[in-house]
Amino acid sequence: MDNNRDDIAEMMGGYSQASGPGMVEGPLRYLVHRPPLTLPPYATVREALAMLNQMQAETLVIVDSEYHLPLGIVTLNDLVYAITLDGGGLDEPIASMMTAAPLSLPADAPAHRATVLMAKRGIRHVVLLEPDGSLYNVISRADLFGLRGGGADALAETVTAALDVESMANAADAIRKRGAELFTGGMSAEGICHWMSALNDLVVMRIIELIEDEFDLPAIPWCWMVMGSEGRLEQTFSTDQDNGLIFLADDETEAATLRDAFLPFARAVNKGLDACGFTLCRGGIMASNPKWCLSLDEWKTQFTHWMRVPDPKALLNSNIFFDFRPLYGRYELVDELRNWLLPQPPEHARFLRALAEEALTCSPPLGWTGGFIYDGDIENPHSIDLKRFGARPFVDAARIWSLMYGVWATNTGDRLRAVAEPLNLSAEQIAGEVESFYLIQRFRFRQQIVAEDPDDVNRVDPDELNELHRLMLKEAFKQAKKLQLRLKLQHGL
Repeated sequence: MDNNRDDIAEMMGGYSQASGPGMVEGPLRYLVHRPPLTLPPYATVREALAMLNQMQAETLVIVDSEYHLPLGIVTLNDLVYAITLDGGGLDEPIASMMTAAPLSLPADAPAHRATVLMAKRGIRHVVLLEPDGSLYNVISRADLFGLRGGGADALAETVTAALDVESMANAADAIRKRGAELFTGGMSAEGICHWMSALNDLVVMRIIELIEDEFDLPAIPWCWMVMGSEGRLEQTFSTDQDNGLIFLADDETEAATLRDAFLPFARAVNKGLDACGFTLCRGGIMASNPKWCLSLDEWKTQFTHWMRVPDPKALLNSNIFFDFRPLYGRYELVDELRNWLLPQPPEHARFLRALAEEALTCSPPLGWTGGFIYDGDIENPHSIDLKRFGARPFVDAARIWSLMYGVWATNTGDRLRAVAEPLNLSAEQIAGEVESFYLIQRFRFRQQIVAEDPDDVNRVDPDELNELHRLMLKEAFKQAKKLQLRLKLQHGL
């Protein structure tokens, strides 16, 4: 019995330095649970210390009295340092000791953005703003999910300090090695995905920064987008690139001119990422492909075409585009595209049905008697592709439901949690589905660590698993079958 417990702990993640209830893409405003402490700029340091002591807090925001606009931020450490080492006085105005113009994000921005911003800038707090620019609250690292523990701080510092692609390649390799150590040590699969994705985001951002300096890019708003597993924050130890570029253009002629200007830069970035272990996409879904280096209007046209003319072959290659999120540049361009897209899919029933039909072509590998079905790979005939037949049914179903119900999130776990209510599913049902998805991810992680052949990183031979692990894998596949049955019934397939 003890051995069984150990096996379960190994596969589910015995402990987690970065796991928890999740919602890595949930709006930031829902992650802070106490009102912000504020003072006007003319308040004294004495008043600030008294407020922090009374409320047992570490941070307060200096705000404009009339419009509640954040002017600066002060922490308890800032005040102690200013008084004891800089000779500051208790009766000085607090504005003299604040950090002016603090970094901020919209209160409705995804939590992952704050995680990456804090790691990139080496800060511990970000101010959250309402749409009118007024203060909503302050979020700290302790409120966030993705980069807790695991040596993330030191790795983030290494990434941000890198001055060339070679240094970045070494940093990316160190991240993968440390991720494997955390996995072996028991970090949950969901925690590993978020931990790896956050640090990988920093790597990609730093590569873009380094290469951007080598090009004279157009002085217009643009943004680097990521799709696929990177867009879903589900990167594993073995991952390729799926990215695109979005920019503003007044018309088609200007878009063509700007595209020509961006493509050499995009090719250099894709090459740099390849050197860092993010292999080039075999399907060409990269910003260096003119098809995916588009203006905002061109991206809207492309998504409209996919929805209005749902060709099965095109959908097979394009469904990961619906997992897009911004990574570097003007996030508001991608947010505008997402806000435009969210209400569209429910108006295109044929499109959603076609997505469901395509998703159902990839059935979980369980026969009617409950035994494993092998996928017939020539070189590995007695194996199962866990990416295609294990994880993909969850990813596809979650994507379809997120499009049906207007869910902003791209992460599979977050999407499933978000659609529980419209699907009339209990918290227990959704928890079982999310846990099953990450259990399959955990099997994939383990295989990627031990596989010597790059083509085998997602394949598992059930006969090489112990009895309990085979049972757990079967139960996860059963959950995937339930998801697909739900899709069938919804779309009359």
